[in-house]
Amino acid sequence: MTAVSLPEALAARAARSPGVREPYTVLADRADGTVVRCGETVAKAHAADADREALAVRMRIAGHEALSGVLLPPLRTGAGCLGGRPVSLWPYGAPVDPERPEDAPWEAVARLLAALHRIPPGRLPGPLPSMRGPAKVARALARLARAVPGPGSPPEPAPAPGPRPARTPAPLPAPSPVRASGAEPGSLPAPRDAEAVRAAARTLPAWARGEAEPPPGGALCHGDLHLGQLVRYPAPDGPWLLIDVDDLGLGAPAWDLARPAAWYAAGLLDTGTWLRFLDAYRAAGGPAAGPPGRDPWPELDLAARALTVQTGALALSKAAEAGRRLDDVERLVVDACARIAGLPADLNSGPPS
Repeated sequence: MTAVSLPEALAARAARSPGVREPYTVLADRADGTVVRCGETVAKAHAADADREALAVRMRIAGHEALSGVLLPPLRTGAGCLGGRPVSLWPYGAPVDPERPEDAPWEAVARLLAALHRIPPGRLPGPLPSMRGPAKVARALARLARAVPGPGSPPEPAPAPGPRPARTPAPLPAPSPVRASGAEPGSLPAPRDAEAVRAAARTLPAWARGEAEPPPGGALCHGDLHLGQLVRYPAPDGPWLLIDVDDLGLGAPAWDLARPAAWYAAGLLDTGTWLRFLDAYRAAGGPAAGPPGRDPWPELDLAARALTVQTGALALSKAAEAGRRLDDVERLVVDACARIAGLPADLNSGPPS
C-alpha cells in the first residue's frame, strides 16, 4: 500500500458509505491476516500466498445453509483483492473475553465442533480442500529451523538492507516436576529445547507434519480451533458461532480437539474443564473422541502430540526472535515435547479417527 496503510484501506472496504472515512479498530495485523473492524463490519486481508480457489470454496461453505448456526456467514461469499491479498467481509461478533477465562464457553465450542463434524461433506460446495492443521505444524517447524537452527543446518542468508481428565492421558504424559529439558522456567531458548521439539515431531507420521498427503476421507474440520475463533452473533448476546475459515476443510476431526487435549495433558487445562468439554462434545454426537465412558486418548493422542509440537515450535521461535526467556506456560509445552520425544516409536502408526 502506498497512499494509505493496509488497515486504512481495509476500513474503507468495510465502511457503510464508499468514500466516507469512518473510525476503525485493528483487531489483528500479521502477515497471515490483517483484520479491521469498522462499525458492524469486519474486513480481513488474508495471506498474500493464500490459495484463492480453496478460500473461495471455504467462504461458500461458511455461507451455506448446512452451516447455519455453526459458522459465522460472510457478508459476501466472494473475496475481493487489496494490495495483492484476498479480502473478505464479515459481520461483527463479540469475542470471548480474554480477561475472564473462567467464562470461556468450552461446552458451547464442543457442541459447535460436534455439529461441524457431523455435516455430510457431500452436502457442501466443493471441491472440498484439505484441513490445514498439518500445514500449520510444518510452518511452525520451518520457523523454528530459522530461529534456532539445528546441528548441520545451513546458515541463514544475511538480511537485505533496509528497515527491518479422570485419569492421566497416555501416551502424552502428564507434567512431571522433573524438567525433561534440563532447564528451569524462564531460561533462554537452548539448542536442546529445539532438538526436543524436533525429536517430538519425528514421532509423528509424515502427513501430520504436513510432509505427505493426509489419509483419505474424514469430516469437515475447522483446522485451527481455539477460543479466539468464537464470537457471539448478533453481538453482544447472540449464540456462539465459529469464525475464521482459512484452515477449514476435510480431515481428521480429532485435530479440532487437539488444543484442549494437549493443554490438558500438559497441565494447562484443569480436569474439570476438560471433562466438561469432552462430555459436551460426546453428548452432541461428536465422532472424534469415542463413545461416552471410553478412554478418548487412543483417538486424540496423535492430534494432541502434533498440536504440542506446533505450539512448542512457535514458543521457541518467538522467544528466540525476541531474545527473551520462555515464560512458564511455554516451558511446560516445550517440556511436554521432550517427554513426547521419549515415547516408543510404534505410537505413530495411525491417524486419529
